[in-house]
Amino acid sequence: MIEVTRRDALVGAAAMLLVDQAVGAVPPNASLQGIAAQKGLRFGSAVAWSQLGVGGGSPAEPAYARLVEAQCGIIVPENEMKWQWLRPTPTTFAFDRCDAIVAWAARHGLAVRGHNLLWHQPKWLPGWLNDYDFGARPQAEAERLLTTHIRTVVNRYGTRIGSYDVVNEAVRPEDGVLYTTSLSRAIGGAEPALDLAFRTARESAPQAQLVYNDYMSWEPGNGAHRAGVLKLLEGFKRRGVPVDALGIQSHLITQGTGVGGHVLRLQGEWRHFLDAVVAMGYRLLVTELDTRDNNLPADITIRDRAVADYTRGYLDVTLSYREVRNVLAWGLCDRYSWIEGFEPRPDGARRRPTLYDSRFHAKPMREAVAAALAGASER
Repeated sequence: MIEVTRRDALVGAAAMLLVDQAVGAVPPNASLQGIAAQKGLRFGSAVAWSQLGVGGGSPAEPAYARLVEAQCGIIVPENEMKWQWLRPTPTTFAFDRCDAIVAWAARHGLAVRGHNLLWHQPKWLPGWLNDYDFGARPQAEAERLLTTHIRTVVNRYGTRIGSYDVVNEAVRPEDGVLYTTSLSRAIGGAEPALDLAFRTARESAPQAQLVYNDYMSWEPGNGAHRAGVLKLLEGFKRRGVPVDALGIQSHLITQGTGVGGHVLRLQGEWRHFLDAVVAMGYRLLVTELDTRDNNLPADITIRDRAVADYTRGYLDVTLSYREVRNVLAWGLCDRYSWIEGFEPRPDGARRRPTLYDSRFHAKPMREAVAAALAGASER
C-alpha cells in the first residue's frame, strides 16, 4: 500500500496553490470548449467509429456522442485514418469509417484533425507494406506509394480537415534515432521519406496545419526521446521542410503521491524542451491527453485526486506557452480508453485515465482540465 504522508500533502498543496492564485473561477456548467474558447484555445477529443452497441468511444453510442458534442470543439479519428485501417491492400482504400467520423463532425459543427498520414514504425504499417516488393526501381515505387496515399487522403477531405499529423512517432524513444521502415529503406533513408511526406501534404493541402506528432514526455527516462525529436525538428528547419507544429501527445504517467513535488521536479527539463521547440518557430498542440494512474493506491478518491493534480500541473506548465492553441484528450471516458487494454494495473483495479468515468460522470480530472484552460493566458 502507498501511504500519503502529511509532507506529501503539504508539498502538493503548496505547488497547486501557486497556480491557483492566478486562476479565476470556472463558470458553472461551462463546457470545456466554451472555457477554452474564452482564451483563444480549442478543446477536443479522439473518437472512434463503430456500429451501435459495439462501443469503442464512437459517436454511434448516443451517450458518448452527447458528451463529445457538449464538451468539444474539435475531434480526431482515433484509428480510422491510420494505414492499418485505411489501406487494406496496395491498391485499395477503406474510407467508410473515416468518412463517417468527418460527416458526423460536420453535422455537429465540430472541426476535425487528421491522424495520421504516416506512422513511421514497422509495427504500425500494414503487413503488406512491410513485405512489399518494390521492384526494379525501389525508390520510385516507394515514393509513388507514399505520395499516392497522402494525396488520396488529403484530396478526399479538402478543407474539411484543417490540421494533419503528417508523420507520427518517427523517433525511437530509447536512443533518439529515427526508425527504419520498408518505405524509408526503399526511398534512401528516414529523413528523405519524412521530408517527402510533409512536402506532399503541403502541395495537396496548402491551407492545412502540418504537424509532427510524438509521445516524448516530461517523465523521467525521456531525455533521449526529446533530444531525438529536437534533432528531427532542427533538420526539418535546415532543409526547409514545411512543418508547422509539434504535436505533444501527453500520455502522462503519474509518479506516485506527493504530486506537487513531482510537478516542481519535472517542469524544468520540460520547459527547456518546449523553449527549444518554440525558438525554432514551431507551434504546439496537445494532441492525445490522458493520464495513466501508475504508482498510486487503488482507492479511487486518492487516485482520482492525484491524477487530477498531476494533469493540472502538466497543463499549467504547457499552456503557459502561447504557441499552444489546441488541447485534445485521447478519449473522454474511462469506459473506452485504450489504456486498460494496453497496460492494466498490476493490482487489477480498473484504470481511470480520462476526464469522465465509465458511467459518464465527471471526475476530478475534468475539473483540473477546466481549471487549467480557465487559467491559461489569452492567445
